[in-house]
Order: sequence, then structure tokens, then C-alpha cells
Amino acid sequence: MRRGWLPLLLAPLLMGQSAPRPTVKPVLVPDVSQRDIEIQYSFTGANLLLFGAILYPQGRLPNDDKPTDIVVVVKGPTQSILVREKDKLGGLIWVNASRLRYRSAPSFYAIASSKPIEQMLDARTRAIYELGVSSLQLSPASNAPLTEQDRFARGLVELKARSGLYVEAPGAVEITDGVLYRARVQIPARVPVGRFTAETFLIRDGRVLAAATRDIEIRKSGFERFVARSADRHAILYGLVAVALSVLFGWAAGQIARRF
Repeated sequence: MRRGWLPLLLAPLLMGQSAPRPTVKPVLVPDVSQRDIEIQYSFTGANLLLFGAILYPQGRLPNDDKPTDIVVVVKGPTQSILVREKDKLGGLIWVNASRLRYRSAPSFYAIASSKPIEQMLDARTRAIYELGVSSLQLSPASNAPLTEQDRFARGLVELKARSGLYVEAPGAVEITDGVLYRARVQIPARVPVGRFTAETFLIRDGRVLAAATRDIEIRKSGFERFVARSADRHAILYGLVAVALSVLFGWAAGQIARRF
């Protein structure tokens, strides 16, 4: 009887030794050069530095030949956008022909990566994490045909790109010794205000192994902030004052023109 107990007592120990240990994934420690960006009358844009480190389990870098890549995404608050498509009427006058509204298009989107994103991830993974302007989930508000949705989506991305609000920068992320990384993202002067997010993704072997987020606040200050808050909180009074000032300046310009 005692001999029969011994295998039973040793079985849990043997099972514990043979069981595979859980895989410990690396951790990202990101940061940004500016957490708060203030927009004044002389604001011409900002050069945002995103940097950080990759912490591997037990401080050991992977000993395989699989490359380590970093993707950084700076995204502004989402907004509802109406996109209009124009057409020539009679070959002379441009008129609004059709339109499509998007419920949740990012007001600003910039992606920087250590190499082209298409070389790191497949289309499905890029769509899940919204990596790349072609993978953004814009959420159209109508049941338009897919061909029409694609046409308007390309038009929206092109308009945003012209304004510097949608940016793709492959190869802009520098990785040092496989541990430290840094990238720069240009914030244009026409950037909208609100809470932004700076997301960092660690990618190896076609998979996202780690992700981390830092918040960035962009707000107006000084006289610009006073005007914006007045327009938001006292819309009717703001409109009346704006009309009165326009009439006053128009009358003053007329009087000056008559004298000269």
C-alpha cells in the first residue's frame, strides 16, 4: 500500500516540471516630448518627439533573426465629417453632386514606422489596430454602395493629406540596439484642439506583441482661447458682436475711402 502512494504523491511535482511556462511578453515604456501643446496667434506648428524603450523579459534580447519593428500613431479626436463631391453643370459651373457623411473620422492621424507597415502586418491585423490611413474605420453614416464609400474615403484621405492632417512616414522610427526608439511627428498649424493619443506598437514576426498609449492635450490659449470659449458658450452674443464689428469696420473703411 505504501508503494502505491508514492507515485500519487510525486505525480503533481512531475506534472509541474513538465508543464510549459507561460510566455512573458516584452513591455513598452513610451513618452512624448510635450504632453500639453498650446495654440496662440503665432503658432506655426509643433515638432513632437516620441521616444521610449523596449523592456524584454529578464533583460535579454531575442536570440533569433526575426526583426523587431516599432509603429507610432498620433491620433486626434474623432469627428463627424461631411464629404461633398462636385461636378460640372453644363461644363461651366461646379455644383455639389453627391455627399457622404462619416460619423467617426479622426481629425488628425499621423503614423511613423521603422519600415513600411505593409511589410510588417497583414491587412486584417492592420484593420484591427487601424495602422495606416487605408485601414482607418471611418464609419459611413449611410448604406451607400461599397464602390461609392471607397471613392469618398479616398477623397477624404486626400483632402486631409493636403492639409497635413493625415500623414504616413515609413522609416521615420529609429531603433537603437534593439531597445531604444525615437520618432518625430510634425503637428501642423491647422491642427484641431482636443485630447490626442500617442500609441506605440511593438511588432515581431507579423504580430503585435505590445502596445502602450500616452495622452496629449492640444488647446488654445490667450486671446484665441477667449474667442473660442465665447463662441462655444455664448453663441448668440458672439454672433451679434461679430456682425456689429463687421458693420463697424465696413463703415469705417467707407469713410476712409471717401476722404482719400
